[in-house]
Amino acid sequence: MEGCWRGILATLVVLAGLAVSGSSYQIIEGPKNATVLVGWEARFNCTVSQGWRLIMWALNSTVVLSVTPKEPIITNNRFTSESYEEGSNFVSEMIIHDVQFSDAGQIKCSLQNSDREGSAFLSVQVVGKLSIPNNSLVVTEDEPCNVTCHAVGWTPLPALSWEVGVPASHSSCYSVPEPDDLQSAVSVLTLTPQGNGTLTCVATMKGLQVPESVTVNLTVLPSPLGDIDESGTSLPTWAIVLLAVSFSLLLILIIVLIIIFCCCCVSGREKKESDYQSEIRKSANVKTNKETLETKLKNGNENYGYRSDEPKTTKAASLPPKSNESSVPEERSSGHPHQGPDHHRPASSSRPHVTFYTASPKKVRNVTLV
Repeated sequence: MEGCWRGILATLVVLAGLAVSGSSYQIIEGPKNATVLVGWEARFNCTVSQGWRLIMWALNSTVVLSVTPKEPIITNNRFTSESYEEGSNFVSEMIIHDVQFSDAGQIKCSLQNSDREGSAFLSVQVVGKLSIPNNSLVVTEDEPCNVTCHAVGWTPLPALSWEVGVPASHSSCYSVPEPDDLQSAVSVLTLTPQGNGTLTCVATMKGLQVPESVTVNLTVLPSPLGDIDESGTSLPTWAIVLLAVSFSLLLILIIVLIIIFCCCCVSGREKKESDYQSEIRKSANVKTNKETLETKLKNGNENYGYRSDEPKTTKAASLPPKSNESSVPEERSSGHPHQGPDHHRPASSSRPHVTFYTASPKKVRNVTLV
């Protein structure tokens, strides 16, 4: 009975010694955060003091690797361990092979019989595809053009940039994520090329040691406007100034000719109107004169300019209608006027009148027939 108590007491002393010795070792330095790409390796180190008995590695709260002073206990071939001493301390390294996107999360290193642990975070990145729609582009010289680069299936989204290997008077770019795909982005390069060359779209990420890139050939054709000379260079400044002055003078000449043409048209129109009015007035005058002449021929006119030399005159005698023209030479030949009774016979208004004014038997007076 007494010996039994002594055995129990010895066991308690050993267990107490193990507990005291286990509490004397600790984690000096835990693992650090890491960012790797899918398919690469991830390494984490945990440094502990001497006297440890068991080191446990956990991924997202699941133990995936255990290490003893003699050998590691491997439960998954993707998780292996390497160990080495650093002075008086022990370093345990866990290696994750062929990292998967689902491996992203928290990594913990802990010791048996110790409440202390070290933790880190594993970030897994996915490299997607980088492309330019056309492998060869043909553009016109000195005309703005756009080149598009697509990054599809990247986690996280990369930083996109351009390397311009062509002579250009202007170039700029911008990048935006695709609205319908959180793992895709697009970058647009705007430039005004002046020669042939290459354009390279570059994608960079934190865990990507070598940036991804895609290159396209750019072929520049001469401008069809004809402002390029045979050597492929632009016109000199003096030629451009001369052309500008020539075009300005030509424009002024055209304007002057238009003004002169308009003035001539207005003047010709006014002249035509004046001639037309003159013709109308002339026609009216001719018509009036003709009507006046016809009236005078029908009615006849008296000669009011004749004055008698004798105080006494004989009254006019009416001649018969048929002897109006023959009576005049008969009177002249005889020299004696016709004498008869003093009376006046009315004559028809449509026949001409012949009036004789006599002052003496010896004198002959002229007759005016109108």
